[in-house]
Order: sequence, then structure tokens, then C-alpha cells
Amino acid sequence: MSTYVEARDVAAAVAAMADGARPVAGGTDLVVGARHGKAPLPESIVGIHRIPGLSEIAVTDGVVRIGALTSHAAILASAELAAATPGLLDASAIVGSHATRANGTLGGNVMNASPAMDTGAPLLCHDAVAVLTGPGGTRRVGLADLWTGPGRTSASADELMEAVELPVPPAGAGSAYVRLQYRRQMEIAVVGAGAYVELDDSGVVTVARVAISALTPVICRVPAAEEALMGRRLGTNGSISSRSDAVSAQTSPMADALQAAGQAAAEAATPISDVRASASYRTAMAAVITRRAIAAALTRATGGTVAVPASDWSQR
Repeated sequence: MSTYVEARDVAAAVAAMADGARPVAGGTDLVVGARHGKAPLPESIVGIHRIPGLSEIAVTDGVVRIGALTSHAAILASAELAAATPGLLDASAIVGSHATRANGTLGGNVMNASPAMDTGAPLLCHDAVAVLTGPGGTRRVGLADLWTGPGRTSASADELMEAVELPVPPAGAGSAYVRLQYRRQMEIAVVGAGAYVELDDSGVVTVARVAISALTPVICRVPAAEEALMGRRLGTNGSISSRSDAVSAQTSPMADALQAAGQAAAEAATPISDVRASASYRTAMAAVITRRAIAAALTRATGGTVAVPASDWSQR
């Protein structure tokens, strides 16, 4: 039988974790997993849902800080995040069900370290770091260094994630997250891709980040896909076709870049076969979904409209 204590501040939570307790807030992974027989509940649990400040969203000194207890619903309702991280909204909009989005937290999603999580790819593309606090103090860890394997992180057992932080994007930036899904609600990504781009005044890509999910043991960036985009210029009209995954005929250099980026994502993929899709199908779809995520990010970077979630836009 599990024991439960409730922490009212970070120090109390860390002390309980040092004694072996596992933190819980929304419980959408921990409790559901126990009910389905995937793993038993921990012997000791510490509730962190009443700790002040862990559900705040703040933009200060060029940094976006999202508290670990911020729900997916709160992310969707944030005007600050809509402006700074639309790709994260794309992801939060399709996490689980309405009930999951209302109760599930960003911190729980990140620390669960699922290679198929939706929020991971857009956060990685935004160079996000996890703020971890333990008995020895607070440290910041890049997500690429945080995730070490399916369900595993480099955080110590007595470290609590307080927030995710990322730089405020400059003008001319755009991000998006797209996943292959068989249904809108209660779905897990079969294939997912996030993209972030920055364009200069002439429409040249100066920064590009691409990440794939549900395709490798941990969500990861694809350097070859990013290199394919760097230095490429949008054409005179800058129009981008979501369905064909390519820019218009007037922007063929960017169309070539999208094709190359998609191919790079497929080559970086090392998917598994399971009841939801074969490895070969996932690999083929990696190219398609990656192209669509980049197209959505480019559209947003140029001031175009891509409704949240971008997965719906990309499949028009």
C-alpha cells in the first residue's frame, strides 16, 4: 500500500523525494499506468500540486519560463506562449483527451521521457532546458541531455523539475509540431516532427532546428535536416503548400530543401514495428511529417496563418 504526503514548497518535496517518494501532480501517466498494469504505484508518493509558483508562465529578460505544473490547457490559453512557441501549442492541443489536457502537466510530460511525447520535439527545437532542484541546489539541463532512454532521464531521484525555460524567439521566427495520427483524441504519435526556423528580412533561413519523435529511443534533433534548410531563401510570394509539403513553383530552392530535410529525417529514424505501425511505414512517414512541420513553421515565420494544431492544417 502506498503512502502519500503533500508538499507545500519545493524544499519539502525535495526532502520527501530524498527519502524515496515519487512526485505526482496531474497523475495522468502514473495513475493510468498503474490501472493498466504497466507498473505498480510507488510505495511512497509526494503530492506537489499545491506548491506555489510551479504553474506560472512568465516572459522576462528574454526568457520564457513555463512552470512544471502548467497544464496543457493552460498552455493553450496563454497568449504569451501562442506568440513565442506556437509549436508547443500544436503539441499541447493534441495530448490525450480534454480531461488529460486539463490535468496533465508539462513537467510530468517531460520527466516521463516517452520517445512519443508530443511536447518534446517542439521544446527541443526551442532549445529548452529543464530547471531541476535537489538537495544540492538548482541546475539547468538541456533536454537532449535530460532524456537518456525510453522512460529514463539524467535527473537524480531527489531532483524536482521546477520549470522549463527557453529563449524568446526573435521577429521572423516560426515553429510547428505535426504528428501522424489515426484519430484526434486519446492518440499517441505514430510519427511526430517539430520544426523551428528564423528568417532574415530577405527570407533566408538563418536558424533551423528539426526534431523527430516516436522514431528513435529518445526524441532527438536531425542535424542533416537542419543543414538542408540553412541559407535557403523563400521565393517572391513565400507561399507554402501544406498538403503537397512543398513551396510553390516560384520557390523551388526551398522545395528542394524540404525534400532533403524530409529524407534526412527518414534516414535518422530507427523506429520499431508494433500494432500501430511497421518500422518501414514509420520511416516513410518520417519524411512526410517532417516536411509538413517545416512548411508550417516557415508559414508562421513569414506571418502566414497556421491554425493550432498544425497537424490539422498540414492534412488539409
